[in-house]
This record gives sequence, structure tokens and C-alpha cells, in this order.
Amino acid sequence: MSVTPPDAPTPDAPAPVVRLPPARILTTVWLAVFSTSLFFRAVDPIIPQIAADLKEPVTSVALLATAFALPYALMQPALGALADVIGKTRILFACLVLVTIATFAGAFATTLTQLMWTRIIAGIVAGGLFPISLALVADVVPVAQRQVAVSRLLAGAMLGNLLGATTSGVVTDFFSWHGVFLVDGFMALAATVAAFIGFGGPGRKPPTSVDLRQIPANYRAIFSNPLAKFCFGGVFIEGVFLLGIYPFVAPLLHDTGETRASIAGIVIAGFGVGGIIYSMIIGTILPRLGQRNLMILGGFLQGAGIMAMSLQPVWQVQLAIFVMFGCAFYLLHGAIQIYVTELAPSARSSATAAHSTFFFIGQSLGPIFYRYGFADVGMVASLIVGGVILMINGVVAATFLRQRPR
Repeated sequence: MSVTPPDAPTPDAPAPVVRLPPARILTTVWLAVFSTSLFFRAVDPIIPQIAADLKEPVTSVALLATAFALPYALMQPALGALADVIGKTRILFACLVLVTIATFAGAFATTLTQLMWTRIIAGIVAGGLFPISLALVADVVPVAQRQVAVSRLLAGAMLGNLLGATTSGVVTDFFSWHGVFLVDGFMALAATVAAFIGFGGPGRKPPTSVDLRQIPANYRAIFSNPLAKFCFGGVFIEGVFLLGIYPFVAPLLHDTGETRASIAGIVIAGFGVGGIIYSMIIGTILPRLGQRNLMILGGFLQGAGIMAMSLQPVWQVQLAIFVMFGCAFYLLHGAIQIYVTELAPSARSSATAAHSTFFFIGQSLGPIFYRYGFADVGMVASLIVGGVILMINGVVAATFLRQRPR
């Protein structure tokens, strides 16, 4: 498989200062994504325990998801633009250092306000981790092989989510929720060390002169592509109506009499299992079914699963639904990501950052939608509406994202 070194020159980009072996880049970003993905869903299974310990309402503590996801989303454009101008590896390393500090700080929070601030800070700096990693993969892997390569990066993220959610519940049941942040902090530290070794230091040195005028030009190129609105709109809808349900998994299980945090963690971890299944089968089913059919199937399964959650089945059934979620999510989301990496090849970090911005804005608004939806129109009606919208989303993506990326 032919590869191009990261930060390789394009007609619109400056020549690179340092070239690193592609295999080294792929291994390093996989470790970074895996290690830091451990804390992405770590708070969701332990919301009732945090609420009890801090003497706060569960609905207020559930907004810890928004506290992380909203700044994560809002900082994407800035971090992606800086990565394109200064260097992807250097910005990625800086994000790892700061997220490690913020995660350790969460272990020592004694009030909800303090914990919210650590999640906000972690969200701000974590914003550069996955999109810049995705851009680095796109730099070194040709487009024909990219969906399979990206699926391996996603497998690292899903494995991190899987272990993070399950470990979170177990650590809380046996110790306390503070221990969850300590464990995640040490894993983030390990990712930082791995990046320092993999990048041969703190990353590519910035160029002697930085042209900030390149930043708005990059975003103009991205948003002038007619496919951008379908790429970004599609992942925004996934964030709101699929990922927005996560903070309510544990409270909904409580309503059925299941109060163990470890069980909530296992259910949520099912999403990671589904993502790993996707990474194992995508190379086989993509040439057989085609990208368009996979997008439709992904949207349909997402919507059907959300509707099934309205029945409040036993946790074993919910686990199966979340496994399906993980596979269905990437059938659609993974296809959209390939188009995103080709919206503006000379500004890939900015494009993947914009992609994550829309996704995490949706994910930050999702808990708000379901919180007020459950209160005002009921849990069943809210989940049915969300399911229908997710099904339509798959059809729209399959209809308009039909031009093969260059």
C-alpha cells in the first residue's frame, strides 16, 4: 500500500519540516485515541453515585456530559486550524499534556462546580485528539484504503470507550467515583508518553513564519464544498438523537430496579463492542453491499434501537441494543468521515475538526433535548421522534453523499 508522509506538501500547503514513518504515525495515534477514549464515557455510568456523594440532583449531574462535549465541540475549529498551520503532531501532543492535568484534577473535586470545571477544561483541550489523529491517518493512507484504516482507529476509540465505561462502574462499586478519574488520568499520562516517543519529541516544530490568513481560507474551501452540509448535518443529528441518550442510561435502568453502576457501564460499553465488530466486518461487507446501502442500514438500525429503548427492556436486552448501536453508528458515521477527509485535502485537520464540532455540538444538545422531552412530552414519544429522525438521516446521507471522494 502506497503512503504519503504526514504533513506532506500539497499545492496549497507548505513543505513539511519533519517526516515520520507512516507505521509509526498510525501506531502512535491509535495509542493516543485508545488511551484518551477511556474517559469519554466514563462519567455516564456513575452519574447516580456522583449525585449522591455531592448531594446534587441526577438531572444536574447528567449535564457533566454537556460540560465536556460542548467546549470540546466549540474548540474544534481553532485546534484544527492551528494543527494545519503549526503542525498536527505538535498540537496533538500539547492537547494530551493538558487533558492529562485536567483529568487528574477531576479526581480531587469536592463539589459539582469543581467537577464541572475540570470536565470543561478537559473538553476544551481534548477537542484536538481524535480529529487531528483522523487527519494524520488521511495524510498517510490513500483514499481507496482509508475507510478500512479509519475503522482501525475507530476500533481503538471503541475499545477505549468499552473499557472506560465498564472500568468506571467497577471502580465506583468497589472504591469511589474519584478513583475513576485517577485511573483515567494515569492512562492519559501513558498516552502522552507514547506520543512523545512516537513523535520523537513534542511533535513537529512550527514553521518560522505562520500565516494566519491561511485559517479563514481553509474554512472557506471546506464550506464551499457542496457535500459539507450533508457531512456536518448528518453527524450533528447523530450526536443529538443517538449519543444524547447516554447520560440517561443509568437513570432509566434505575427506573427498572437495576441500581448497580457496573451494569450501566456494561450496557454503555456495548456500543464499543459494536464498534469493534464494525471494524472487523467493514472490509468484507463494504464491497458487497456498497457505501449507499450501508448508510441507509446504519440510519435504520440507529432509529430502531432508540425506539426499542422506549420499552425499557431488561438490561441484557439493552446491552444487545447498544452493541447494535455501535455497529450501526459507524456504518453511517464511518462513511461520512471519508467524505469529510476529502472536503479540502490541504486543510484536513480543519475539516475533521469541523466534523467533530458539529458532532459534539449535537452530542452536547442531546441530553438537553431528552431531559426536556422526557419531562414535557414523555419518554416514549421523545424516543420515537428521535428514532424516526435517525432513520431519515441515513436516507438523506445515502442520497446526497453519492459522489465518490477524489
